[in-house]
Amino acid sequence: MDRLPSKEQILQWITDNPTQTAKRDIAKAFGIKGGALRIELKRLLKEMEADGALQRKRRSYRDAATLPPVSILRIEGPDASGDLFALPLEWEGEGDAPRILMRTAPSDALGAGDKVLARLTAVEDEDHTYEGRLIRKIGSNPLRVLGIFRKGADFGRIVPIDKGQDKEWLVAREDTNDARDGELVEAEQAGSKRMGLPRARIVARLGDPSAPRAISLIAIHQHGIPDHFPDSVVAEAEAAKPAPMDGREDLRDLPLVTIDPADARDHDDAVYAEAAPDGGHIVWVAIADVAHYVTPGSQLDREARRRGNSTYFPDRVVPMLPDVLSGDLCSLHEGVDRPCLAVRMHLDADGNKIGHRFVRGMMRSAASLTYGEVQAAQDGQLSDRTAPLMDDIIAPLYGAYQAAKAARDRRQPLDLDLPERRIELTEDGKVASVAFRERLDAHRLIEEFMILANVSAAEELIRLRRPLLFRVHEEPSPEKLDVLREIAEASGFTLARGQVLQTSHLNRLLDQAGGTDFDELINVTTLRSMTQAYYYPENFGHFGLALRNYAHFTSPIRRYSDLIVHRALISGHGWGKDGLSPFDIENLADTAKQISDTERRSMMAERDTNDRYLAAWLSDRVGAEFTGRIAGVQRFGLFVKLDETGADGLIPIRSLGHEFFHFDADSQVLTGSNSGLVLGIGQRVLVRLVEAVPVTGGLMLELLELEGDALPRRPQQKRGRGGPRKPAKVERKRRVIRSRH
Repeated sequence: MDRLPSKEQILQWITDNPTQTAKRDIAKAFGIKGGALRIELKRLLKEMEADGALQRKRRSYRDAATLPPVSILRIEGPDASGDLFALPLEWEGEGDAPRILMRTAPSDALGAGDKVLARLTAVEDEDHTYEGRLIRKIGSNPLRVLGIFRKGADFGRIVPIDKGQDKEWLVAREDTNDARDGELVEAEQAGSKRMGLPRARIVARLGDPSAPRAISLIAIHQHGIPDHFPDSVVAEAEAAKPAPMDGREDLRDLPLVTIDPADARDHDDAVYAEAAPDGGHIVWVAIADVAHYVTPGSQLDREARRRGNSTYFPDRVVPMLPDVLSGDLCSLHEGVDRPCLAVRMHLDADGNKIGHRFVRGMMRSAASLTYGEVQAAQDGQLSDRTAPLMDDIIAPLYGAYQAAKAARDRRQPLDLDLPERRIELTEDGKVASVAFRERLDAHRLIEEFMILANVSAAEELIRLRRPLLFRVHEEPSPEKLDVLREIAEASGFTLARGQVLQTSHLNRLLDQAGGTDFDELINVTTLRSMTQAYYYPENFGHFGLALRNYAHFTSPIRRYSDLIVHRALISGHGWGKDGLSPFDIENLADTAKQISDTERRSMMAERDTNDRYLAAWLSDRVGAEFTGRIAGVQRFGLFVKLDETGADGLIPIRSLGHEFFHFDADSQVLTGSNSGLVLGIGQRVLVRLVEAVPVTGGLMLELLELEGDALPRRPQQKRGRGGPRKPAKVERKRRVIRSRH
């Protein structure tokens, strides 16, 4: 182009491309290459800024009469037609702020005065110019209670299900929300505190305490997971202001992008890659600067340490930080300035990391992408969103990943193949489907870059001689390796003996089993032979990843360990006064134990919740037959993992007949005393579902077939002077079982 675009053309470009608003982006869009034309473009932009048509933020511009794609709004309440409208909290354009029509779901429960974070879409309508979809509700913090509602003549009562609460709550007739006697309800404190029983207002009816929507709430209370932020913590979060630029490196021209699941609730990491002059790759990983907002000794800090981590359920998240931080100020939303700690990593042509540099900066995400759309773009299925990003952002990311993957393959970390199940819920909280999560290269790409960033953080803090929390994963015990070796040999495979165990040895075993009937068995047994990873101030390495130095750096929104690592980097580089405190350093071992414990607590709560959802999903299929594999053996029975859902059920020992079964704890085998029938981990079975109990998550099964053969009918015991009748002889089955003979 040999002439400047018009002001109208520039405004239209900025409106259509809100993430590409730097001067160089505008110049590239209109083909302005000459030095003279660039000077003229700069003059024109300054003129539009002086006229109020554009607003400048550092090196980028945006239309002063437009809102960013993610904004904080205040709900104004419904109009006469029942439509809900909102206004932006920040408006710097001329005239009245634009009206925003909220497109809400029944579960959003928004009302006048609520403050929300919303994703906006520009529309052409006579009474509003944007439509908003709720990302997160921000604000009020009334005390909440979960309990069973008991109806009364004048007042109802709520009996808390939490054993630690023995005080009931009174509910006025107008505050019952039409709850029925015996229903599980969630309520919030109503009015000020007064003498006598506290008053409550029911905000959610969860129905039968055994129903799906109650499942995660029960797990939260059973495992003692804190799900209510104290007022002082919320007040600190609400008082937080956007971080200033002072002392930060400006990374806003770097087209970092976030890549997350489609239902992601926050965005705490962003990535960018480009070719290096030496034939290698430069990879940037930017992480939300939570340390700026959660300072040592603050109420926010104490609560985050107490929680240790966020806990994830199919229908909700119990966050480590209040929503105003995790969902807004610390979340790397598209097109919004956000503080970060970032690492620039240099990979050589073979994918080996040969250098890194950490900075404390200010970034602006160029796009919020999902794993699915990034993978589709890489596979040639471009969309309007991904087509402009393909050449400069997505393709270089995959190029760097391929190099990093080659280095990973040489390192030989433990390569388990264990599909993760995903429970999809309907709007009313019932299970819609149970499937296994799809594993894409886009997932592996992000995982590999996060691992590289974590390694860099550990190496940097070792170099700086700063205290930190390592992520430790020790090698398996000899006893667990013996069990794994026995199962492998009984299945026809080998695991090396008499040498220092390396992950490459386990990977060779996994490769032997790959594609055979024993694939899942060997993967599951290998996983069970591993020790539990934990946090510790001393470095014992990470066996599973085959790494000497490893620390969690990439998720400070949801893990306290990462916040400690960020503070150590801040102290080590002299980036501010919000680094490690004397308390942090003196109590590092206590913090490591605390957050290792809270991590295990969350894992148990998440597992129990998934089990209950699966039991609810299967409760209407009692009597149906399922295939599966024996996944555990105990004296009292067999645990079977069902193929279809991944659910675990129990075959009680009493259901196997009246003969005595010998239990070998070392080899995890049950052997019939008369029949010689051998039952062990890994055998294929056909079972019938006898019982499914959503309240406990328990599944009771009946064994029908073992390795494709129907079980022989066992005669019933007769009582009398002759004693029990001996069972018929049965051929001994030892084809697939771990036999010690």
